Amino acid sequence: MRSSIVLGFTALAASVTAIPTISAKGAKFFTSEGNQYFVKGIAYQLTPDDPLANAEQCKLDSALMKTLGANAIRVYHVDPTADHTSCMSTFADDGIYLFLDLDTFTSQIEQETPSWTESQFSAFQAVMDEFQQFDNTAGFFVGNEVLTTGNNSVAAPYVKAAARDMKAYRNSKGYREIPVGYSAADISSLRPNLQNYMACGANASEALDFFALNAYEWCGDSSYTVSGYSQLNANVTDYNIPIFFSETGCNTPKPRTFDDQAAIFGSDMSQYWSGAIIYEWIQEGNDYGLISYGPTVASTATANGVYDGYSRTGTPTPISPDFSNLSTQWATLTPTGIAMSAYTPSNSAPSCPAYTSAQWDVNGDVALPSLGQIYNAEVSSSITAGTAAASASPSASASGSGSAAAGTTGSATGTAASSTSTGMANPSKEIAGMSAGLVAVMIGFVWWL
Repeated sequence: MRSSIVLGFTALAASVTAIPTISAKGAKFFTSEGNQYFVKGIAYQLTPDDPLANAEQCKLDSALMKTLGANAIRVYHVDPTADHTSCMSTFADDGIYLFLDLDTFTSQIEQETPSWTESQFSAFQAVMDEFQQFDNTAGFFVGNEVLTTGNNSVAAPYVKAAARDMKAYRNSKGYREIPVGYSAADISSLRPNLQNYMACGANASEALDFFALNAYEWCGDSSYTVSGYSQLNANVTDYNIPIFFSETGCNTPKPRTFDDQAAIFGSDMSQYWSGAIIYEWIQEGNDYGLISYGPTVASTATANGVYDGYSRTGTPTPISPDFSNLSTQWATLTPTGIAMSAYTPSNSAPSCPAYTSAQWDVNGDVALPSLGQIYNAEVSSSITAGTAAASASPSASASGSGSAAAGTTGSATGTAASSTSTGMANPSKEIAGMSAGLVAVMIGFVWWL
């Protein structure tokens, strides 16, 4: 009898602390309770390898994030062999979800020589296998800023192939349908085509479940119109999958007021956008931190918990006034959204963009690369001409075991997005957490000075 009572109380406790899961339906995210979900997130990468394996640190950080008003974190790199149960449970108890990049520095898709190999696939699988078990895993990214120029858009089919295969793997394993998406650099000349391409096509199994943008357009005392947010918003009114800001929070000039959050979660944008992730939690050399763990130390210091001149463990201390400014903004912003039961998606997939010289090197709905395929510039016409990429045998690796579905040559340009004049163009790719858009903002600000 006693054991039955104990088991009963254990089950009750589990049901009380369980967090609703997140899914994508049409252009919106919903909880398993049927409520629309809006992301109020923080980029969280304390250490290069894995910030979700230190149980005590997660408790300290999660508690303060809850005070801030966050309901999500974005983590760029993890070690899938580590134990993440305690950290994920801690964040779940505080109502915080995880958006996680599946790649690492060694398995990421490269823009100049893209590939989608068995080893990459296996590495992505290991991360998904580990984190699919947690109810507060909200989404997976198959790439972050892989494309930063139009000339490198030949990498786009490889990103999409990764999403295709990870979705198929997820379904074959019987995992919960955790959304799979991509985080893009905010490059004005590239964004319209890329945004449409990742959602286009008649075969939904080959399209992303969501699209996200690393954008630093709203700087200082700006506005919905001046910042370019009004144009960003106009670009997505017909978009058929969820879209949100996977990085934002321009820091020039200081201090950051986060006025853009009122626009993102306001009536104009919350109809189409699913929230934002602020860059970033820890204070580092780029001066984007919301908290610190103590004073800076020598960059050569090797003490425990110290990396690259910054302490990364201990009690987080809010940085004023940025932390309180964001907290104040989020506290007043509670978009109601729509109930899942009342929502009927009506937007169709956009047309796949056609080849445009020096701007977009993929022609229409070409067949996606097969698993094991490595790009070869000598046969790039297999992508730009709109024929099946898999048919160009010089670019295929013998290790590939997958196959690409037959694609059709598209001719229509996308209509769901159009270029803005304020997007930040810079060919630099994010290294250790800094995005191309972020770098461009910094360069532009120095030029202005």
